Amino acid sequence: MKVRHIFTIATLAAVFATGTVMADDGVAWESLSEEQQKVLAQFAEQWSEMNPARQERLSMGADRWANMTPVQRDAAQQRFKMWRDLSDDRRQLIRDRYQIYRDLPAAEQDRIRHNYKRFRQLRNDRRQQLRDRYKKMSPEQRKRLRDRMIDRRPQPSAVDRH
Repeated sequence: MKVRHIFTIATLAAVFATGTVMADDGVAWESLSEEQQKVLAQFAEQWSEMNPARQERLSMGADRWANMTPVQRDAAQQRFKMWRDLSDDRRQLIRDRYQIYRDLPAAEQDRIRHNYKRFRQLRNDRRQQLRDRYKKMSPEQRKRLRDRMIDRRPQPSAVDRH
């Protein structure tokens, strides 16, 4: 499964920024740009009854969509289709894990991103070997591996503690 793509979708959703006006009762349809209204046309009739948080998410997504290249749009559509095809339980698990990640200290997030980048730079056959080996481990062995990885984390120096 392409967890990286799902992570990308979640990350993009978290970093959207837009100048859309948000009232206490949500985003007014009239405050959306022409391009946003075009992207969100299928929601026009029910927009005023929609949850304000959903209006905000949709308006930010439409803003992001409007600024994408055609290649970026194709890639986003493929990732969204993959996301929709996941079971509800799997999507919730991904959301939960993403929230856990977001709650980590910045240094820990950096360490995870660095390790993920290292993993992605491995040859495909080597990555598959590592996945297969991990799948064959018992839950107890997996826990020992995770604990060992935690023990390998760089420890703050005496200077950092002061």
